[in-house]
Amino acid sequence: MQIWLVSPYHTGSHQAWAEGYARHSRHTVALLTMAGRFWKWRMQGGVIDLAAQAQALLASSAPPPDLILATDMLHLPAWLGLLRNALPTPVPTVLYMHENQLTYPWRPGEGRDLTYAMINWLSQLAADRIVFNSHYHYDVWFDELPRLLRHYPDYNHLAWVDQVKARSCVIPVGIEARAIWDAVSDDHMFPPAYPHSSPLILWNQRWEHDKRPDRFFDLLYRLRADGLPFRLAVAGENFRNVPQEFDEARTRLADVIEHWGYASTQADYVRLLGQADLVISTTEHEFFGISVLEAMAAGAFPLLPNRLSYPELIATSAIPACLYADEDELYQKSRAYLLTPQPAPPDWAMAVVDRFDWAVVARMYDDLLQEIVR
Repeated sequence: MQIWLVSPYHTGSHQAWAEGYARHSRHTVALLTMAGRFWKWRMQGGVIDLAAQAQALLASSAPPPDLILATDMLHLPAWLGLLRNALPTPVPTVLYMHENQLTYPWRPGEGRDLTYAMINWLSQLAADRIVFNSHYHYDVWFDELPRLLRHYPDYNHLAWVDQVKARSCVIPVGIEARAIWDAVSDDHMFPPAYPHSSPLILWNQRWEHDKRPDRFFDLLYRLRADGLPFRLAVAGENFRNVPQEFDEARTRLADVIEHWGYASTQADYVRLLGQADLVISTTEHEFFGISVLEAMAAGAFPLLPNRLSYPELIATSAIPACLYADEDELYQKSRAYLLTPQPAPPDWAMAVVDRFDWAVVARMYDDLLQEIVR
């Protein structure tokens, strides 16, 4: 099939998902994208440029799409409206909910603007099918959606929620899990060799407030005050407004830092994953959890909140050791690991490969999209 994948905010995990699917799909996937910045403007006005891109494709010798796969950052009904005289009809549309603007935490000091949540809702109404990236994401969206609609005085169409829910399903994000496993294994970094000078703790998430770097670094300060040895690698995507906790930590933990900043190449990033012993998440928010799964695919031992999407991502056998209920339990589990470091069982990494490698996930998307077209 010919698939158009429309991605207005093409950076970070949005870009990784879109390009990963295009690379691994058995179908032909054409990417219509815009630079990943100014997210509010992308949701409001990105449709104009993306409609022009679509019209240019239709005017070329490229075949028309059999199906359109759009991300949640697209105002889907507005985009379809701009193409009403250009697109062959009917063309099925699928909306991929990588995140949503209803339950996504806003930055401190910012008031929630329901405009963007309504764009998500209108796009779901316009789509033939909706795909969420985790069961947790699916649940929190449909739990909060009725409260959003009741916010409005009349004609809120609450009855339509069940119709949209019936058109929705869950397919996870794919990652290059097999490639990570193979690269780490080939470099003789998996499983980790003990004893190290001290275990390497990894942060590989976005440098933003919702990931709660304050909790992460406070944990490290507490472990250090108790005399527990560790090394630190801080990677992950960072933006203009970096939380101040990172600057403070770079000073206070300078003597144990082995890496600081965004990994410049994929090879450097995979090498860092392979060197990591312990990956910790202290996040307040997570719809999926790509970075943690990438670290697990490389053999890192994960310590994760027992909430959000994490319980559905890890092997059942790993849950007692890896999930924590509160900050005190996180400290106790971190302390125990640093006192007696041990490699994560290889079957934890293989569970990530078996469930989330793009070779597996792309097939799930391919089958669903082909079924919709039929």
